Amino acid sequence: MERRSPYDVIVLDYHLHLWPHGQRDTAPTLDQLNEYCEMAAKNGINEIAITEHLFRFVQVDRFLGGCFKKYPDTKVRTIMEEYWADHARADLDTYVEVALAAKAAGLPVVLGMEVDYYPERMHEVSEFLGGYPFDVLLGSVHWLGAWPFDHVSDPVIMAEWDAFGIENAWRDYTRALEELADSGAVDVLAHPDLIKVAGHFPKVPEEFYDRMAEAARNSGIAAEVSSAGWRKPVREAYPAPYLLRKFFEYGIPITTASDAHGLADVAFRADDIKSYVSSVGYVRLRGFKGRKPYDVAV
Repeated sequence: MERRSPYDVIVLDYHLHLWPHGQRDTAPTLDQLNEYCEMAAKNGINEIAITEHLFRFVQVDRFLGGCFKKYPDTKVRTIMEEYWADHARADLDTYVEVALAAKAAGLPVVLGMEVDYYPERMHEVSEFLGGYPFDVLLGSVHWLGAWPFDHVSDPVIMAEWDAFGIENAWRDYTRALEELADSGAVDVLAHPDLIKVAGHFPKVPEEFYDRMAEAARNSGIAAEVSSAGWRKPVREAYPAPYLLRKFFEYGIPITTASDAHGLADVAFRADDIKSYVSSVGYVRLRGFKGRKPYDVAV
């Protein structure tokens, strides 16, 4: 397998989606991926990873559908189940075929997936994903129990912050992130402090940030630095400056990303992210081919 030299300068956007949330999925095309690559190049990015949400595919619904039924029957759970059902409609085989065709055509695309944490089910997820030729798997925590805490536009979901409690949310999120990192199912922790998305912080966030960094170090996983937080109520990149410095101190490799859900946000604030990671001392990014890591210069 060809590997890049650690001295190659390859700027990465390693977190890109093909469809906005709530949009009925259409089949991806080679033209669509070419447009993504062109937009990335205009913004100084020369390698992208297509990383759609795992739960958007019908093949995944067949074995993970209904996973929220074990939680109490509440309005929040109903919202989450309806959200899942509305999204689980794309065909994974088509997604993979188009990404592989893009690679064969010489486009700077790697095939990825964003994988949520499913308590006590990650071995099944890993076995399923092992049947596909992925280059990189991102690991995310988007919900706690049946509560999708990052649905910032839904007032019912946001009201749950008061019921759940900020300290409890950060505690449960951090525990889930630790378990996800330890599962070995993914290669990168995506937006590692996503729990801050709505702008709610515990009294001592550093206690949780320390645990997040330790989880990455103990598992040997990479961490993502993402501009997406600048588009959210928190108005801050992921991870927070304290956590990014901790990652660097622990020698944790990083990827960079926009978490775009459409062409307009591909490579969003790429220059700012490059400056951000350089400001704490990073001079290398982590790339992946066939889930094998390699390093390139920032």
